[in-house]
Amino acid sequence: MTTRRRRPIEEISMSFLDVICCGFGAVILLLMITKTAEPLILEKTSVRLNGFVAQRQDSVHDIRGQTTTLTRELTDKQRELDQELDTIARLNSQLTTILAQYDTTRSQSEDQVTLETKLASAKQSLTDEMERLLGTGFVRQDSTIGGIPVDSEYIIFVIDTSGSMFNFAWGLVMKKLSETLAIYPTVKGIQVMDDQGGYMFPRYAGRWIPDSPARRRAIMERMRTWNPFSNSSPVEGIEQAVRTFYDPDKRVSIYVFGDDFTGNSIEEVVDTVDRINRADDTGHRRMRIHAVGFPVLASVAERRASFHRFAALMRELTYRNDGTFVGLPEFR
Repeated sequence: MTTRRRRPIEEISMSFLDVICCGFGAVILLLMITKTAEPLILEKTSVRLNGFVAQRQDSVHDIRGQTTTLTRELTDKQRELDQELDTIARLNSQLTTILAQYDTTRSQSEDQVTLETKLASAKQSLTDEMERLLGTGFVRQDSTIGGIPVDSEYIIFVIDTSGSMFNFAWGLVMKKLSETLAIYPTVKGIQVMDDQGGYMFPRYAGRWIPDSPARRRAIMERMRTWNPFSNSSPVEGIEQAVRTFYDPDKRVSIYVFGDDFTGNSIEEVVDTVDRINRADDTGHRRMRIHAVGFPVLASVAERRASFHRFAALMRELTYRNDGTFVGLPEFR
């Protein structure tokens, strides 16, 4: 009996079908793996991106808010800057004006110094000439300036504050007041009253204002706006000044500034002042009365008589009370 020999079994044998099956299996396995992991990865990515976007949107809102705030602050700063620039421009203009005034004042001061130097030189020359002509022992017989005695230790101003004076002649009134004070370098007391007998400084009512440069400046400064009621007659002020300040031991001068007299009788006023301003043993009055007439009403036809009555009253009063009446040619 014949024995058939079997083919030996190959240790490794792979057919085409096996390869194909393995390939499909691998593809299926890959698909399963990919499909299982994909939803988790996409979900996490979507959540992370949404959070990132929300964060960026919040940042954008914050930036927009900060931009609005900064824009508002910039506008405010720009407005403040414009205001500061306007202020600087205004101050520069004022500085220019002040510098111009300073230059003018300095020029005037230099001219004044030059003039004073020339006057001092002329005065020295005149003094030498007077000494040569009159002798070294010559003494003036009276103390007058422009015919007005200036020998008083106390001075009182009675000033008409009526509308005609205040509105049309006040600048000249202040000038004459300053000039009158200047001819009295030093006195023991000053007083300023209106034509009704009211006081410029009520706290000094009935007593003397101490004389000093500061007091004189205060008087001139107050004069600028001093405008109490007036009845256009200086009689009340003169009588109040004489009754209150008459003192036989003091040399007092009253200066009346006015332009009008509305009283009834000139003679009655003169007689009243004669009684209260009594004369001493030598026949001289202890209170001199001077007057300055401002011709404000002289150019007004219907009021011209009032000015003439004022001039007539002042001429008589000043004559009887050892004073001087000065009628100004103009009131400006």
